[in-house]
Amino acid sequence: MTSSPTDPRSSRELFEAHSRSFRQNRYVYPVLSRRAGGISIGVNLNLDKVCNFDCVYCQVNRTEPGQREFVEIDRLVAELDAAVALVTSGRIFEDPQFGRTPPELRRLNDIALSGDGEPTTYRNFDEVVAACAEVRRRHGLDDLKLVLITNASMFHRERVRRALATLDANGGEIWAKLDAGTEDYYRLVARSAISFQRILDNLAEAARVRPIVIQSLFMRIRGEPPSAAEQNAYCDRLGEITSAGGRIKLVQVHTIARPPAESWVTALSNAEVDALGERVRRRTGLPVAAFRS
Repeated sequence: MTSSPTDPRSSRELFEAHSRSFRQNRYVYPVLSRRAGGISIGVNLNLDKVCNFDCVYCQVNRTEPGQREFVEIDRLVAELDAAVALVTSGRIFEDPQFGRTPPELRRLNDIALSGDGEPTTYRNFDEVVAACAEVRRRHGLDDLKLVLITNASMFHRERVRRALATLDANGGEIWAKLDAGTEDYYRLVARSAISFQRILDNLAEAARVRPIVIQSLFMRIRGEPPSAAEQNAYCDRLGEITSAGGRIKLVQVHTIARPPAESWVTALSNAEVDALGERVRRRTGLPVAAFRS
């Protein structure tokens, strides 16, 4: 039996196809994003696959070596220019990869700095943000968002602060990861040398300057979902950010959607995702979007 474009199975296949390879591009890749509600043009600054987190649910295949190279900003800009033109003209939907995109999702939502590692660790991150902002300006897309998808580990560094200021001036939005409420659970999930408190401090500081989006992925680890106590602690951490003057415009609660790094990590059920989203909404009073697997 075949699937129609509006069939749930067909839609799920479309949303799961988040390949970072597109034609002959090295850095730029369009995807149909469920959370963006349209086409998101990704910019991958981490072809070397280096990341300061080693999340148990990561979908990047780190068994294959990355490419160690300095990002060619001129090539990145040329690829981004071409991708923006491809989407805004509608020609992208002639491509087999995007031909089944539903009409309501045939829109360019954002340019997203993301990829195979933490984008803010790239030493010329501020230059890349400025270059992306210039592409946005050149195409006359004043309403197009520049989205930074990040683990918030580098916000305290001056060059990253400069980049965030450029984002703020160009329709920028920070989507920052927070997957835990306690240090122990953070260590279990992120497996990073960076302290949990550093992440919390950076989130609070960033949120005092501009509204941010919190992205949180919850899962079963060796069959066990996060405990009620862990979920409540997570809500408390959100509450501490807002109590300190931070602004959180949205909390995105989601679960495993693609094969994770560890086989003992599995998705929450739809009911568990819904319940967790409702818990966060009830305990924090924040807007919450829950995304099922």
